[in-house]
Amino acid sequence: MKKVMNILLGILMVITIVLLVYAIATGGSEAAISVNLIWCYVLIVAAIAAALFCAVFGMTQNPAGIKGTLLSFGLIVAIVGIAYFISASHSVQIPDLANNSVFDRGATVLTETSILVTYVAIVAAIVTTVVTEIWGALK
Repeated sequence: MKKVMNILLGILMVITIVLLVYAIATGGSEAAISVNLIWCYVLIVAAIAAALFCAVFGMTQNPAGIKGTLLSFGLIVAIVGIAYFISASHSVQIPDLANNSVFDRGATVLTETSILVTYVAIVAAIVTTVVTEIWGALK
């Protein structure tokens, strides 16, 4: 199974590199950027599906881990909810230069929510890395 996963990972990386070279070779043409965006969406959907599958499969193999999974899910929902309410409380207007107007409120709130969740994820990854390394050094 591990060999199959390594082959699949290699195929995905080759496709990504080919699309990157295509975008660079065409000078960032609209077609190349569109294909790369679609490929990114496919990878994101695949990653979410894999994460959900692994979580459900792990819970069926080890029912004791359900508490941790539910706690993690609750934490994610809370972070996204808090970020949404913070974003909704702001009255930011982002200029839409193509149409000589501003983006509607829904798009602005969604964008700001995504940015805040990304900031929280980056900080959590850095803190987790530092704490794990310190913990490993002290053992």
